[in-house]
Amino acid sequence: MIAALSVLLPLVIIFSAGFGALPLSAGEVARILLGRLSGRTDLLDGITAGAVAAVFELRLPRILCAAFTGAALSAAGVIFQAILQNPLADPYTLGISTGAAFGASLAIFLNMTLALVLPPPLAALVFAGLTLAAVLTVANRGSGLITANLIMAGIIVSAVLQAGVSFIKMASGENVGAIVFWLMGSLSGRSWTDVLLLAPCTSAALLLAILFSRDLNLLSLGNRGAESLGVNVKRARLLYLLLGAAVTACSVSVSGIIGFVGLVVPHLLRFSVSSDNRLLLPLSALSGALLLTLADDAVRLIGSGEIPVGVLTTLLGGPFFIYIFIRRKGAARE
Repeated sequence: MIAALSVLLPLVIIFSAGFGALPLSAGEVARILLGRLSGRTDLLDGITAGAVAAVFELRLPRILCAAFTGAALSAAGVIFQAILQNPLADPYTLGISTGAAFGASLAIFLNMTLALVLPPPLAALVFAGLTLAAVLTVANRGSGLITANLIMAGIIVSAVLQAGVSFIKMASGENVGAIVFWLMGSLSGRSWTDVLLLAPCTSAALLLAILFSRDLNLLSLGNRGAESLGVNVKRARLLYLLLGAAVTACSVSVSGIIGFVGLVVPHLLRFSVSSDNRLLLPLSALSGALLLTLADDAVRLIGSGEIPVGVLTTLLGGPFFIYIFIRRKGAARE
């Protein structure tokens, strides 16, 4: 499955780059990519400058952002489900997304009211990091970084920040639409700058997570079981919290809040394919990248890119997850 998805994902990216108001064949897209990346202008013969710009400057950054965001959210879902020992955990369980939402909302509000030029993605990234620090601080005030403390600290900090987001929306008045649109989760208008933020962060975090995935497997056994097998539980849990938070913060800072990808993909693969995190991490990353790329394609085809992709993933992911959940419970009773 990993090998098949590794081949399928680049093909989907190439075909996706041909979708839009200016349709292009897969061969033309491939020629544009090879020509721009290699500097061989002869490959662009017969292709208009507008088509080259549409693919390389407009569509490809958006598609790559979709792929890396899907991979980041799905990998973070695997991590949080393992360390929190809860198959229903997702990248947003600890309130990191709410912190990013507060930071972006604050930046948008200040830009509109004070004529500042604060980049919302940067503000989202900073406040996501501050949120994780607050959650870890609150959890450590209890009995350490155990599952119950982390979840409770995440709920408390998230509730405070959500109130802050509501206050900013109320204070924005007629300009609240810009904040609401960002909170819905959209990949419209993404650039190579966003790709350069997402790609290194997601790739490095995923590589580290896979390298230490044996420890993640053992953390799923609980603190005592992991310690008896030689794992430094506190250090390993903190490492994976930082990795999961980093990829979540980067993805949310670029795309806004896109729901259910980080919950549904790892959950389904865990129960249908394997619970071994050494396989689950790369498989979830590839599947999440493919899913969000296709979801963004659907949004572009249906609404010319104006419908936030986060609306589509939540609208379809929620009922689908309910169906899977009910079916699994019914099978368990039988």
